[in-house]
Amino acid sequence: MVKFGVVVFPGSNCDKDCLWAVKDVSGQKAEFVWHESKDIMKYDVIILPGGFSYGDYLRTGAIARFSRVMDAVQKFAVKKNKMIVGICNGFQILLEAGLLPGAMLVNRDLKFISKFIHLSVENNATAYTNKCEKGQILRVPIAHGEGNYFCDEKTLNSLIENDQVVFRYCDEHGKINEETNPNGSLYNIAGIMNKKGNVMGMMPHPERAMTKELGSTDGNLVFRSIVDHVKKYL
Repeated sequence: MVKFGVVVFPGSNCDKDCLWAVKDVSGQKAEFVWHESKDIMKYDVIILPGGFSYGDYLRTGAIARFSRVMDAVQKFAVKKNKMIVGICNGFQILLEAGLLPGAMLVNRDLKFISKFIHLSVENNATAYTNKCEKGQILRVPIAHGEGNYFCDEKTLNSLIENDQVVFRYCDEHGKINEETNPNGSLYNIAGIMNKKGNVMGMMPHPERAMTKELGSTDGNLVFRSIVDHVKKYL
């Protein structure tokens, strides 16, 4: 089985959801990792969950980026066959830590958004989307106040050219424009990965779309993709 470590920061509120998604629904091994921990190399995948780490004071993820566990995460990211997933606040932390390029701004309408949205799978040849079809439309919820992704033109061009854009906001028919962009994110970006392909950040919450009772099972595709990829190296 694939072994997941779910980091718990003061203020995390999606840590239990992520543990449930990978342990109870996906049937893999999973443990909580305290924010002061340095020992994470025993895991195959590290998840930085959503929430309000350290109260989101200063900027979202700005304080969590300096927590002790993030020193270990930096080292984890360069190890062979190790994967990192940052969801919502976890994505923000990855940006602050420099593990992914760009930054998060407050939502375009300056309001917290909590609702189901649609995502277009822009690249299905990744460790996070190999169970999807290219252009497949996923229905997954978002819940954030600062999910407006931004980067400079050079960085955006690099993300596009290197197929690092994993998910983009769209409508139920796959249309991508300003109307289908819930927060103002540049290029409708909802998720990106690093060039190596082992670190991904996404604002939507796949762990909240695991069963029919939750309104969608599309989140399963993300975790199933990760498990399928990691099992090749176990």
